[in-house]
Order: sequence, then structure tokens, then C-alpha cells
Amino acid sequence: MNNDRLRPIFVISMAAELADMHPQTLRQYDRLGLVSPSRQGGKQRRYSERDVDLLREIQQLSKDGVSLEGIRRIMVLENQVAGLRSRVGELSKEVFALRSAHQAAGLGRVFAAGSTGDVVSLARGQRPRGRSQAVVVWKPRSK
Repeated sequence: MNNDRLRPIFVISMAAELADMHPQTLRQYDRLGLVSPSRQGGKQRRYSERDVDLLREIQQLSKDGVSLEGIRRIMVLENQVAGLRSRVGELSKEVFALRSAHQAAGLGRVFAAGSTGDVVSLARGQRPRGRSQAVVVWKPRSK
């Protein structure tokens, strides 16, 4: 995401106007934790472009009949999904690096992914130790 969109630049009256809401609604959403503007110079709220987008999303969900608690829960889940997507990206890079190292060593593509998300290299024919919930993935060498 562009860091400029995260910069807190709008005072509450401007953010409310941009989101087509009353400033008191923004204060309520802040108290409920639906949006968390930055604070500058004491208690003055400053909203970013991302905050305004979020306010518009909250407004649309509310118009669609979703309660404020439902909106809060949706936002929590969306944040969890974003975190999981980020973790999948990290693990994909790690798997690619392991795969490249194994191929360079002539070992084929063998690794194990444990239930905690850790990736462990295995030699061909080796199995994870113990009764783990690990998933083992391999691709046989071409003949």
C-alpha cells in the first residue's frame, strides 16, 4: 500500500465530509475501535486517506444492514486474512529458496511443513520424526 495513503492529514471535519458522515459518527466509530485515527497535538484526530476509505466501507456495510458489532467482526476477520496472506507469501519465498537449494544440490524437491508453519528440509527418503502432523511434499526426479 502506498505510504502516502497512510499519512494522517485530514482533521475530523474534513474526513467526515469526505466520507459523507457527521463528525460525531466518526467519534463514535473511534470509540468503538472501528477506525483509529492518529492523534496530533494532544487529542486532535487526524485521518488518512486509508481511514476515509475505511469509513466509506463501514458506511456501506451499515447501509447493507450490518450491525456495528458485525462490522467490527468483519474488520477483524479482514485483518486476519491480510496477515495470513502475508504469512503465505513469506512461506512461499522460503519454499522457493529451499527448492532452489535442493535442486542445486541435486536432491530434488523435498521438504516438510509442520503444523506450526515451519519448513524443514529433508533428504530423499527421509521422513519427519515422531507422529507429527507434518505434510511432506516431493516431486520425483525425471528419468
